[in-house]
Amino acid sequence: EMIQDVINAGFNVIRIPVTWDQHIIKEENYRIDSEWMARVKEVVDYAYGQGVYVILNTHHEDRWLYPSKEREEESIRELVAVWEQIAKTFKEYDERLLFEGVNEPRLVGTEDEWNGGNQEAWDIVNHMNQAFIDTVRASGGNNKYRHLLITDYADSTNINALKALVIPSDSRVIVTVHSYLPYNLALENSEVSTFDPANPNDTTEIDNLMKDLKELFIDQGVPVIIGEYGVRDKDNLEDRVAATEYFVSAANKLGIPCVWWDNGAFDGTNENFGLYDRKHRTWPYPEILNTIMESTK
Repeated sequence: EMIQDVINAGFNVIRIPVTWDQHIIKEENYRIDSEWMARVKEVVDYAYGQGVYVILNTHHEDRWLYPSKEREEESIRELVAVWEQIAKTFKEYDERLLFEGVNEPRLVGTEDEWNGGNQEAWDIVNHMNQAFIDTVRASGGNNKYRHLLITDYADSTNINALKALVIPSDSRVIVTVHSYLPYNLALENSEVSTFDPANPNDTTEIDNLMKDLKELFIDQGVPVIIGEYGVRDKDNLEDRVAATEYFVSAANKLGIPCVWWDNGAFDGTNENFGLYDRKHRTWPYPEILNTIMESTK
């Protein structure tokens, strides 16, 4: 019913973030627990069965996906084993199912974690992307043709990380990044709560990102999906609407789809990105919802 509500609201793509870690049996060649795989398939089918696009990924896998030289070999070995099983399970699904190889691969706990990374980490993320693509393509069925999402270090919009991303020789690869801009408004737990689309101080971060994505990828014939974006609630609905309209409209002009990060959070000190109230099946901020739909036309 929740998936149907999201589709009825006008969304035609649903990203399903899946954490596989606790369901991977390392001692059995990284076998995924069958009950967990069945549940993932069930949820994918909720959306896929309604005719919309679905993005399926490996999410919050910090334990085993770590882009350091010391851990590269084991990380890629497990990545290959996990995607062999996912690809096999879904190999007959058509182009409405997309695979996203890794989510925000980064050096957790280091000074480089959210600062764009370094050359070693960039290289290893590129190796992860290639291993993911090779694994899926070799798995048969429709996986030979499926659109696959790859990312740079940490799904970052840092220009150095973006430039370091190697695009594999594959005609159905899509670059994905995560963007919460302007940062002090959209993501940071700060007092910044206003957005003026006529003020360059508010729009420059978004403008620069779109310029970078256009020059590095779109102009080179490489499509892009912004796999996460949003503006957290600071009791500033009007400004959230204005920022959302500016961001989505700018992306839409480049043909870049945007996927709102709805973490279901509305209360407390969390990153409150909730749009859909899952308990009551309501949309508490219809103004934002309507803005998303209008800005993608």
